[in-house]
Amino acid sequence: MKKLILLIIAVALGGHMQAQAPQDSRVITTGVPFLMITPDARSAGMGELGVATSPDAYSQQWNPAKYGFIQKQIGIGISYTPYLSELVNDIFLGNLTFYNRLSERSAWAASIKYFSLGDVEFTELVGNDVVSQGIERPNELAIDASYTLRLSDYFSMAVAGRYLRSDLRLSVDTDASAASSFAVDIAGYFQSEEVAFNDFNGRWRAGFNISNVGPKLKYDDLGQENFIPTNLRLGAGFDFLFDQFNKLSVSAEVNKLLVPTPPIRGVDLNEDGQISGQEEREAIAEGKDDNVSFAKGIFQSFGDAPGGFNEELKEFTWAVGAEYWYQDQFAFRTGYFNESEEKGARKFFTLGAGFRLNAVNIDLSYLFSASKVRNPLENTLRFGLTFNLGNEYSEY
Repeated sequence: MKKLILLIIAVALGGHMQAQAPQDSRVITTGVPFLMITPDARSAGMGELGVATSPDAYSQQWNPAKYGFIQKQIGIGISYTPYLSELVNDIFLGNLTFYNRLSERSAWAASIKYFSLGDVEFTELVGNDVVSQGIERPNELAIDASYTLRLSDYFSMAVAGRYLRSDLRLSVDTDASAASSFAVDIAGYFQSEEVAFNDFNGRWRAGFNISNVGPKLKYDDLGQENFIPTNLRLGAGFDFLFDQFNKLSVSAEVNKLLVPTPPIRGVDLNEDGQISGQEEREAIAEGKDDNVSFAKGIFQSFGDAPGGFNEELKEFTWAVGAEYWYQDQFAFRTGYFNESEEKGARKFFTLGAGFRLNAVNIDLSYLFSASKVRNPLENTLRFGLTFNLGNEYSEY
């Protein structure tokens, strides 16, 4: 049956949700790349970082160990992120997060993240008429839960489990099926006591999260297996506590995908116009074969780039961000994110604002691209709503 398939943006989402990267780049691509989209407006306003920022309802997405230091007993976070809003109006990422701090030492949280690619219509040309063959709604879903335990007055750790489902069928055939997998996170968070300096008080923060550790995705028996975006986050920050009305927090973070770098393939080493099996093996030897298990891929990812150590460094992204609070009621945020030109070329500035009205937080953010590569979230306003309930723990 002949079908005209409307453009599926999922193909362009590749690896980190980049648009077009330079031709000489070796961008690492994974399955379910929507997991790397920043879901909440607060972190999005600070350069899309969050592993070592102060705890909030969306800590589940960045570092669930932060729940061990969160002030409110119960919280609900709802966020909405339009995607490719300059092209379409029905692609979006939605997130719902719930947490409950059980005691001074423990907490749990759960969340659901849903990525919709809108409606895709399949058509067939019958004579001179275009006849609709049905509509598919490709989507991806993640459901997770975490448990946090505070090991000391200054340090906590957390584990999280995640179910992944990716339904990106490009056919109305009933035998097409969705892919699924599972993953775990291991995270830690440090927060110091308030330290007195000459003109202000301060507090140190640090965190790490190894997220999405799990098996590959496979859509059918004959299809290629896809790594999920196993990722390492490391970050640190400092709170400047000037007085009871003014607080400034600065944070920095680095990230690395723990996924093998694609090796150099298809090189005609003998320049005879043909690529033999031996030449293919020799070409792969310039990097490392990425047809490995997810566990081996994690360790291999630190030393498999064909360009050596210099290319490995380019696979780290970094971000810096700042957040200013006035009277714990109004917040202004800004940040910058950087990625190598050869690994996706995402470079952008962000702005954000937050408003606290009794038990409700409202967050907004906006992104400005600083790269020649168009960002799918460019000129997009992201929105988040948080409800803070229950008793309050004294952490500050």
